[in-house]
Amino acid sequence: MHTRQEKIEALGRIIDTLDILRVKCPWDAKQTNESLRPNTIEEVYELAQALIEGKDSEIKKELGDVLLHVLFYSKIGEEKEAFDIADVADALNSKLIFRHPHVFGETHVENAEEVTQNWEQLKLKEKDGNRSVLAGVPAALPALVKAFRVQEKAANVGFDWENPEQVWSKVSEETAEVAEAIKSGNKADIEEEFGDLIFSVVNAARLYGVNPENALEHTNRKFISRFNHVEEAAKNQGRNIRELSLEEMDALWNEAKNLK
Repeated sequence: MHTRQEKIEALGRIIDTLDILRVKCPWDAKQTNESLRPNTIEEVYELAQALIEGKDSEIKKELGDVLLHVLFYSKIGEEKEAFDIADVADALNSKLIFRHPHVFGETHVENAEEVTQNWEQLKLKEKDGNRSVLAGVPAALPALVKAFRVQEKAANVGFDWENPEQVWSKVSEETAEVAEAIKSGNKADIEEEFGDLIFSVVNAARLYGVNPENALEHTNRKFISRFNHVEEAAKNQGRNIRELSLEEMDALWNEAKNLK
């Protein structure tokens, strides 16, 4: 691993390279915050994929791509004389120190849960207490992630079940309401009740220490792997998957489940 000085020098090199590209490369020179934004979102998703796959070489590569965007936005800020990368780093450092009084101050905490609760309270203090508890949840977050975050933030100020077991009555209640909505045939009601059911399941996952986004992604990957096996098995039989009966597909699916 590199020394602290080597790390600083490496960051300096990429800053110098970006400075040159911003002047000499037509593509880099014309980029703005608005034009970079879609690429930034894509890069973050690619990093998320690399993290799921757990390949260190890919994680390193995608972290570099995300870092480039952080430096690029900072360079644009510098050109506008608004801020530069040093301001970004200093602001982050100050925030971390402020939000960790149990490390840099005299606050005492017993566990990670108390750290999280303190973190949310301190975030509100940064806005002089006038900020809504849920205001920090980005509106553009995917719905599943947003549901988890709003529940998490609400729980951090005490709006939560007294014990996890209580959530299952809510899940059962919402399941019954979905069934009733389906009987009514009203599409708007069906959509609303499915939303309530999904929200309650996300809440249950949170209460049992499971991140629903990660859990669902693992299930997605499992489904894709098993479905690909069914499709490949059909090809090996000289058939298209559309030609298989449901019973044949089920048999191949069960075969895939037994594969490790």
